[in-house]
Amino acid sequence: MKESVAEEHLYLAFCHQYRDSILPLHTSISLFLLSYCDCKLFKVFLVPTDENADDHFVTNNFLGDLEVCLISRCQLPVIVQSCCLPAVVVKDGKFCRAGLSVVLRHIIQKTYEADPSRNDVLELLGFKKTCLKACAEVSQWTRLCEISIPLAVEGFLTASPEHCQTIPPDILQLERKLGEPVRVHNDDKIRRQKLQQQKSDAKAAVPVLGKEATEEGKAVEIGEHPLPSLELSIAFSKLLVQELPDAVNREAPHIRRTKTSDLPLLDHVFAEGLYFTLADIVLLPCIHQFLVSSKEQAKNLVNLPLISSWYQRVQEVPGVKKAAGKCNMELLHLPELMPSPEEELQDFSSVPEELEEENVDSNFIGGPRPTMTKLMENGIEAKFSPHPCPSWTLDWTNLPSAVSPGEGKMSRDRALRKQQQLNNLVAAVTQLAKPGDVIVDFCSGGGHVGIVLAHMMPSCQVVLIENKELSLIRAKDRSDELGLNNIWFIQANLDYFKGNFNIGVALHACGVATDMVIEHCIKARAAFVISPCCYGFIQNTVKFKYPRSQRFKEILSYKEHMILCRFADQTAVQLPPERRLIGKQCMGLVDLDRAWAAEERNYSVQVTSMEPESCSPKNNMFVGIPA
Repeated sequence: MKESVAEEHLYLAFCHQYRDSILPLHTSISLFLLSYCDCKLFKVFLVPTDENADDHFVTNNFLGDLEVCLISRCQLPVIVQSCCLPAVVVKDGKFCRAGLSVVLRHIIQKTYEADPSRNDVLELLGFKKTCLKACAEVSQWTRLCEISIPLAVEGFLTASPEHCQTIPPDILQLERKLGEPVRVHNDDKIRRQKLQQQKSDAKAAVPVLGKEATEEGKAVEIGEHPLPSLELSIAFSKLLVQELPDAVNREAPHIRRTKTSDLPLLDHVFAEGLYFTLADIVLLPCIHQFLVSSKEQAKNLVNLPLISSWYQRVQEVPGVKKAAGKCNMELLHLPELMPSPEEELQDFSSVPEELEEENVDSNFIGGPRPTMTKLMENGIEAKFSPHPCPSWTLDWTNLPSAVSPGEGKMSRDRALRKQQQLNNLVAAVTQLAKPGDVIVDFCSGGGHVGIVLAHMMPSCQVVLIENKELSLIRAKDRSDELGLNNIWFIQANLDYFKGNFNIGVALHACGVATDMVIEHCIKARAAFVISPCCYGFIQNTVKFKYPRSQRFKEILSYKEHMILCRFADQTAVQLPPERRLIGKQCMGLVDLDRAWAAEERNYSVQVTSMEPESCSPKNNMFVGIPA
């Protein structure tokens, strides 16, 4: 086992204890993962939301063999005070990871780095190591696991008895997800194996059906213990590091010739499909508490047969019962349940509309001209303000090499265009900033904007926020080379940053991320300098609906607005000039809608084009100032 290079501190919120769990459930989930991984690499702190919490009561009731200290919120490192818990911070206090999914993924990675034999832990990250990696704003699955289910269960646990009679809609959503067909890598091969197994089972059943049984129409069981499904065999053979029998791996010729559309669908074994992943770790403490609280309400369990089966199955995963024991989770043994179709239909119909998948036709017919004409008839055209300082530029030749975006291993031409983009954003921020300001570089990537700002403005504190760990690590390496002391790095989704700041900046925030940054700045009453990107990825989400401004809403439908967004991405240099011009106009209209929405909330906003416009096909830039 390798020694940890630097001590890391894990901070978990503590509200109160409910039965055998700590609330908020994010803390119970984090402790359960630490127990499952048998991870002792972090110094763990509980941060009570109630300052009267009893240290002795907490540490002796539900933390098992884990050493944990209590700490008040005012004692937290400053960088952690700006974030939602859970959070992990390196001892130097400059690099913080915040939010449940980010922290859990980091625990898994650190466990594997310390002990590379723990492949079982690394496998929790799933195929291509992407389990719960997408942020909750763009991934409905991440949102359900990370936010909706924990909050729903917490609400259920603390609700009055009369309100506990109804199954929370998010729990019903999970039940429905578990009933959907599984899509996994290489599923064509697995589905052919399933077809072969089904045909083999059908042949084996023929001798059992005797003459008397067929004449009387009686159902005859194939055996007291039918063979496990192929999905179960595959899932547990991977967990137990076993090879599947040759009979399962070898396909008959007629199976290979079967069309893909005629193959049987795969059933869920675990939350994400066939394999045990981090999603199961997240859901187990939540569903356990829900079931414990509901076990006397038979109706809840009868209507959740898939969740009940999943709950039992997870208990058979090696290490789960041991980890649950360490956390004082007394796992239940549930009876085999069958759904009641009438009641099930009634309950599933109660899932609210905001939890339903967006059902929008993405195959738009025709171009953007009818929509643009409709806006023109109402006096709306793309408007671009003059650039406030078109000739302003950094003296790149005299800056340290680590400041230049060329250090990010990009081509010379691309590095030049990136420098031109940075000239525009840094010029605008320079006009807004004053000594002592906190400047947040949202969606910072490799830190091209934030590192330049931190170097050019030593009297300001710069915070880089990025969800991709490797990008942020590269940014910190460049910062360390420069010896910058006025810069922090936070790996988190935007929603987990709660600190105060004066200016928000983002270069090419993708799709809805632009609107998330604007919203964050408006809530903080901070100025913003933003260059949007990836208009084609814009779509309605739980928090954001389009169009954004009241005036656009009165004229355009959601679908018409999406037409503008799709064509706003038609600005690549290889496209015909006329098409690029239409794309630029669509960009201007989408951003005008965003600007007007901010102005409705007492902001002054200008939409300009970066100079030179050739620096990027996505060359729009917002400058917003609170009125």
